[in-house]
Amino acid sequence: MKIYIKNMVCERCITAVSGIFNEINIDVKNITLGEAETASEVSDKKLLLLEKRLEDIGFERIKDSSRQLVEKIKNLIIKKISELDIDENFLLSEFLSSTLNKDYSSVSRTFSQNENITLEQFFILQKIEKVKELLLYNEFTLTEIAGKLGYKSVQHLSSQFRNSIGFTPTEFKKLKIHNRKPLDQV
Repeated sequence: MKIYIKNMVCERCITAVSGIFNEINIDVKNITLGEAETASEVSDKKLLLLEKRLEDIGFERIKDSSRQLVEKIKNLIIKKISELDIDENFLLSEFLSSTLNKDYSSVSRTFSQNENITLEQFFILQKIEKVKELLLYNEFTLTEIAGKLGYKSVQHLSSQFRNSIGFTPTEFKKLKIHNRKPLDQV
């Protein structure tokens, strides 16, 4: 049985959700971002308890198929960006349609209808949040960050960054308040 879970954005989320499944004694085959596969069917009573426990720590069970697809898309994008290995020729449309085995136009339409934002805008906002994180850690130069996130140039990254948050990356770095958003709220 597959159970879809909203707001899982990192490995710690997987650990937290895994702990809930263990606590409730639901045998799990596999847990990935946004999805848990159980070894067998789960009783309605345990599903209700699971939903309550998930909500207690900021997650939510997703029952609607279009919402499940949207959550899967979000998790694919977040994971891709976190890998810091996006080629400058990367095409979001090709990545999603091949990974999901679905027509990109229907995937894009479903996403936009559910999120009130385009897939491309969501992708850009996620990349900007990753840029903020990397700037704060000070591990990479802006040129390295641009390369790791698929920007064709530092100027392109800087322009997109400024358009999104109103500051250049350099100005952002000098700020005392860094206004980063949790990934599940982007």
